[in-house]
Amino acid sequence: MFGFGKPATLPTPDQALPGRERSMWSLGEHLVLHTPVVSDEVPAGHEVAVLGLGCFWGAEEIYWQLPGVWSTSVGYAGGSTPNPTYEEVCSGHTGHTEAIRVVFDPTVVSYADLLKKFFEIHDPTQGMRQGNDVGTQYRSAIYWTTPEQEQTARELTQVYGDELARRGLGEITTEIRPASETPYFYAEDAHQQYLAKNPFGYRCHANTGVKFPEPA
Repeated sequence: MFGFGKPATLPTPDQALPGRERSMWSLGEHLVLHTPVVSDEVPAGHEVAVLGLGCFWGAEEIYWQLPGVWSTSVGYAGGSTPNPTYEEVCSGHTGHTEAIRVVFDPTVVSYADLLKKFFEIHDPTQGMRQGNDVGTQYRSAIYWTTPEQEQTARELTQVYGDELARRGLGEITTEIRPASETPYFYAEDAHQQYLAKNPFGYRCHANTGVKFPEPA
C-alpha cells in the first residue's frame, strides 16, 4: 500500500539529500505527559532510548502510556540528511528511519523492559518494511546511548531471535548502532503525539505475535 517505487537500500552519505543547518519548526509541551517534547535536557537519574519500529505514531502512543516514562517524541534517526522533513524521509533519500525518543526513569521501568515491549509490538524480521508500510524509513532499529544499553540490546536480540527460530520464524533484521553516530532529529509538530490529536488515526502494529520469553 505504501512505498512502491521507493529505494530498497539506504543511500550513502554523498547520495543523501543535503538537508539544512537547523530545524524549521519549534516544539512545545507534550500533549499527554505535559513535559517538554524536546528532551535534550534529561532529568537527573533518567536515561534515553531511541528506537525505530515502523510508523512512529503508534509506537509513541504505546510508550507514553508506560509508567516511568517522562517524555516521548517522534523523529528521524539513522540517516545522513541533517534536519530532514517528513516528506524527505518518506522519499527514501535521507537514510533515516522513523524513530521515537523515550526519556525514562530506570528505577521505575528498565531499559530491558522497554526493549521487550519493542520486540513484541513490531515485527523485527521484515527488513525495510512493517506490514503494508514499505520503505527504508520503516526499518527496525535500536540506537543505544550507553554501553550498558548496547549490552542489553544485543543480549535481548539474541534471546528473542532464538525464540523466533524455535518457532520457525524469520531472522531479526534490527539495526543496532550507537546513538552518537546517528543524530536524532525531532519531527514536525503535527506528528508529535499524533494519536492524541487524532484518536482514530492510522496505527500500524505489525508483529510476530510472539511474547518475549521469560527466564525458565
